[in-house]
Amino acid sequence: MEDVLEVYQRPRDPGRPVVCLDETSKQLIIETRTPIPASPGKPERHDYEYERNGVANLFMMFAPLEGWRHVKVTDRHAAVDYAQVLKDLSDTHFPDAAKIVLVQDNLSTHTAASLYAAFPAVEARRLVERFEWHYTPKHGSWLDMAESELAVLSTQCLDRRIPDKKTLIEEVAAWEQNRNKHHANADWQFTTVDARIKLKRLYRAGRIRLDKNRRVIGGSPASVCDMPLWGLMQGGRSPTGMRPHSGGENHAATVCGRLSK
Repeated sequence: MEDVLEVYQRPRDPGRPVVCLDETSKQLIIETRTPIPASPGKPERHDYEYERNGVANLFMMFAPLEGWRHVKVTDRHAAVDYAQVLKDLSDTHFPDAAKIVLVQDNLSTHTAASLYAAFPAVEARRLVERFEWHYTPKHGSWLDMAESELAVLSTQCLDRRIPDKKTLIEEVAAWEQNRNKHHANADWQFTTVDARIKLKRLYRAGRIRLDKNRRVIGGSPASVCDMPLWGLMQGGRSPTGMRPHSGGENHAATVCGRLSK
């Protein structure tokens, strides 16, 4: 956990951009009856019956300090799909970067082995060296800012019936263009010091002591236990004390930070 938090405290470096990666799926649904259009005082109405039309996978690539994101829609979420996303990041989106600082969760396909499964060994090794790899801990995917950006996408774009992959690509592209136009970035406020205070139950070692300026002056923090972090939530609040919610355009609050313009 502290490894990821240290990455988020680094100043912006165009030569080493921080990119968070996550993925989700979207059920495609066809209307079986024509929706009733909205009218004054009445929202658009849909029949409860629908037809399933498959599932699409969405890869979210989010560079929080750059105010940039890109969503790639695929038919699957196999190792070769993940490998192609990394190749796009390296050669298309950030070709001039000396190295890309990659933050992601521990999904089984999110490893360098996927590159070797998709490309010849020489090419796979080249791509491996293009990235600085960082992983969120088990039960700690909330530390991945791409997950927060996916929540914004779900609230602002995917919270309705979308009939097919073509329409999904068009709708996601329009959302992405608008977010990038406004350079919606991330204001991450949860630090290592905060973690050692608010999540002290997850530390195996003794108590952490801080001075009046909240600098660590005592104790011996060890690695974080593999313990579900959401289990600490009480009254709907996150371990950081913030209540997750979604806001209007270009603004959404997350459990550990705040996305805003």
